[in-house]
Amino acid sequence: MDAETTTIRRGDPADEVGRGPLSRGAAFIYRQMVLEAQLLLASLPSVVAVLLLDRDPSNVPLFVLALLPVAPALVAGVAAAMVPRTDLSPGRHFFRAYGRELVPTLRWAAPAAVALALLAFNLIHLDGVDGGATLRPLYSVLGLLILVWAGHMVVLTAGFHCRARDAARVAAAQLASQWRFSLGVLSLLIVTVFTVIVVSETVVLLLLWAFAGLLALMARPLLADTARRFTPQA
Repeated sequence: MDAETTTIRRGDPADEVGRGPLSRGAAFIYRQMVLEAQLLLASLPSVVAVLLLDRDPSNVPLFVLALLPVAPALVAGVAAAMVPRTDLSPGRHFFRAYGRELVPTLRWAAPAAVALALLAFNLIHLDGVDGGATLRPLYSVLGLLILVWAGHMVVLTAGFHCRARDAARVAAAQLASQWRFSLGVLSLLIVTVFTVIVVSETVVLLLLWAFAGLLALMARPLLADTARRFTPQA
């Protein structure tokens, strides 16, 4: 695995943003607005599909498959969120990461989406199978593990240049060793599901910038551990 490094040469970063709290607050709001607009644009196919699908249990597998474009969008969003806060060009970092990581992300996200869709389909129809209820906990745990693993893959893809199978092995190995990050991803998933059920999908879409930022923030120990254990040392 090769660590991705970003070098920004613009003189004194404070000169661009300003040293006062008002300047820094305005810069933060600007960065998040740009990031949210880019995430919505990159996730537009998912947004349209989610808004068109009825809230019916039978549509859950389709809902899962429709979320596939969100994976490369989140990877690019996390990559953009990792740049210094004084950088006022988040769009450049987002589109660069999106174009570079689109295909590598789909290589692992597509199989994960298909597996989750199959698990969702089986969970919906377990009651129609003799003894199917006994498999419900197993399928539920498998689904959660895939989702948490996907959270690891998002930050690994955003932070490193590596083959999908190498990143997949690292992500699987770190599910337990980086349990704090795994727990953080699980917490974000719970909040997302709760928000969709209680409020609406629209609120989740408007908070994509927050999810990308939180993933980038939580991922710092994971990325440091990955660089120490799995990347060549000079």
